[in-house]
Amino acid sequence: MRKRNPDLSPNLFFFSYLCGKERSMEEYKIINYSNIFLTYLHETDRVCTFTVKDHTLFYLHSGEMEIEENGRFTRFREGECAFVRKDNRVSMHKHCAKDGKPYTSVALAFSRNFLMDFYRKMDKETLPTDARRSRTSLLKIPVRPDVVSLFESIRPYYNSATAPDEEWIKLKISEGLRIVLKTDKNVYASLFDFTEPWKIDLMAFMNENYMYNLSMEELANYTGRSLSSFKRDFKKVTNTTPQKWLIDKRLTEAHRMLSEGKRKIQDVAMDVGFSGVAFFSRSYKAKFGYSPASTESVL
Repeated sequence: MRKRNPDLSPNLFFFSYLCGKERSMEEYKIINYSNIFLTYLHETDRVCTFTVKDHTLFYLHSGEMEIEENGRFTRFREGECAFVRKDNRVSMHKHCAKDGKPYTSVALAFSRNFLMDFYRKMDKETLPTDARRSRTSLLKIPVRPDVVSLFESIRPYYNSATAPDEEWIKLKISEGLRIVLKTDKNVYASLFDFTEPWKIDLMAFMNENYMYNLSMEELANYTGRSLSSFKRDFKKVTNTTPQKWLIDKRLTEAHRMLSEGKRKIQDVAMDVGFSGVAFFSRSYKAKFGYSPASTESVL
């Protein structure tokens, strides 16, 4: 099986997918109100591993939580909040409170469409153009009155029989986004990576991630572009298609590895992103005129 980048692979059910044990609805539930996710966990601890599809703001109403990302653990207690950048794989260790109260948390997900609409309405003269994308994917938000006010206003919906209306949902997600922007100006570069001056360098991203099993839609999303914009920008820079560029890049890297010797062909094929040796060998011979196995003797 072709390998996936643990920081880039797409999630399936946002963050409910890989929770450790079988659960009943009484023990564990997640309610989704159009990108406001409410989590309720009763009596037992959970570990959930997932890839954050959208930039997300998490808030802990009760219980304790540890977020593990890239081998680092960050602990959160009741009333604490964190922003997690999209396309990062994390594990959440969720613990019920020691006094018997359940684990409850809220997550506000900032979709690409929401961010683009929000950006269109912003005063462009006030944007911090010197903001730079941080290497850190998790930002702990200080406890502030605006943070508490926002998430306390959401609390009643854990047990409400009535769902909030769309205008209320948009208002709350907008409040959450303003909290993140107010905390660190550098998050502008991550949140609005679909526009200048923070648009992700297309070829730098491709050269760093060519070996991973990513669809065209995923590559477009991770570089802050629509699929059509991604293909158009790529053609403008390389004068070829992303698919052709990926195959050529992988073959070139495979040739370099095989030229150095002492590597199994299957391992090299997998390392550069090919899912099967047969297709790799055919493509390799078509490009270089000899098989992978003949590389050392030819050179």
